Order: sequence, then C-alpha cells, then structure tokens
Amino acid sequence: MSALEIDHKTHLKMMSIATLSQRGRWYTEAMRSYSTARLIWITRGQGRITIAGTTRGYGPNNLIYVPANTMHGFETSAHVQGQIITLPSYATGVWPNQPVHIRLRDVRVQGELSGLLENLQRELISDRLAAAEAAEYHAALLSVFFARQQIEAPDTTQPDTASARLASAFTSLIESDFKSTKTVADYASDLGVTPTHLTRCCKQTCGRSALSILNERILFEARLQLLQSRKPIKDIADELGFSSAAYFTRAFQEQTGQTPTEFRKLR
Repeated sequence: MSALEIDHKTHLKMMSIATLSQRGRWYTEAMRSYSTARLIWITRGQGRITIAGTTRGYGPNNLIYVPANTMHGFETSAHVQGQIITLPSYATGVWPNQPVHIRLRDVRVQGELSGLLENLQRELISDRLAAAEAAEYHAALLSVFFARQQIEAPDTTQPDTASARLASAFTSLIESDFKSTKTVADYASDLGVTPTHLTRCCKQTCGRSALSILNERILFEARLQLLQSRKPIKDIADELGFSSAAYFTRAFQEQTGQTPTEFRKLR
C-alpha cells in the first residue's frame, strides 16, 4: 500500500450529517476544531452554525467551508440532511484560509456538486485499483468547483465588524491555549480588551459568553478523550488544565449531568 493510500484511508472522508448526529448532539453542536478542513453540504433542513465566534443561519443547498484549526459547531435535527467531507492536509487544489458560506441557488450548480460528491464517495468506498488516487483527484475537482462558486456566488454571510473580528481572534487563541489554565481574563488581556468587553462582543456575534465558548471547547475535548482513549481520568484532567481530578469531575458533571466515569461507559 502506498503512502498516498494510507493517508487517503486515514484523512479523506465523507460522512452523512445524520450518521454524525447519532453520536449525540454535543458531537456537532459543541465548539471544537480539527487539524484538517471540513466542507459541509446541507441538502435539507435548517439551523444555525457558529464558525470562529460568529453564528449565522443555514438552510437547504448551503455549502460551508471550515478551515483547519477553526472553532465551529452547528445545530442538527432529524430534518437536517447533508454530508460532511473531511479534507486531508495534502488535498490538491486551492482552498481558502477563511470560512466561506455559499448559498447555491442554481439547480444546475446543485446537480453538478451532487455529481462531484457521488464520484468522490464511490472511490472512497471502492476496492478498485488506484481508488485512493482517484479519490484525491475528485477532491481536487471539488476544490475547483468551490473556487468557481466563490466567484459566481460569493459569501455574503460573513460579517466584517469589530465584534466579529474580536470573537474570531478569541476563538483562535482558545485553539492554541485551551489546554492551559488560562482564564477569560487572561485571553482578554492578550487581546488588549477587558473581559466585560470580550463577553459583550461574543454575545453579539454568537449569543454565547466568552466563558461559555471556552468551557464548551474544553468539554468537547474532555468527551473525546473519555470516549476515544483509555487515559485515566486524572491524566485527562491534568492535560486539560484542571487542578485536580475531583475538580474536573465536578465541572464535567455540572455541564453534562454525568460524571466522567458514567459518560465513558457509553463507549
């Protein structure tokens, strides 16, 4: 097996939103980020998505790009359908460095995208010769489609306000330091504002306080560690900046209604 095939099997993925939602609402709604980019294609339903500290609505035929290491989370329900494509770090093509939210209104364009995704999915599940290479080429075609749509149907949903820029900077700092013991006051100091002003701006852009955003990010990581590893709870608490396992357990239970041990039994 070539290195390309190994990377393909590990990083280039496609999953339905319905499948992802089965893991629990927290798995899609809580603030998180990934080391690789995500492309979200909504085909049915509506809700709200928060990217880099700003919340906006989404609906059918919305194509949303989330860059790597960008905090985000989105509402889902039984009525929401679509797909999430995990784009590998080696993906061929030009993808933007900023979030993009495009509403595809042209039926022909919607059909073109559906065809691209069907071809990509076919190769992802194929055992045929060079399926990994074919999947990468289809991902490159997808990037060309996306670049064209940025010109033909530009993103008009990304606000460019002082509050939005501050919230985005705050979420970026969290991604770098959320495993430390830094408080909202520390982050505010790094950004040159007061904690009160930071919280006010976050509430304006996404309806959450600065503390809520920080806690959501830490809690998402805690849940992943509990479900995907066998690390002792004390080690997880240490890694996430809690002063003790008891404090971590108390904070986790306050937010989820379960102790870390009870939550881990769900795996």
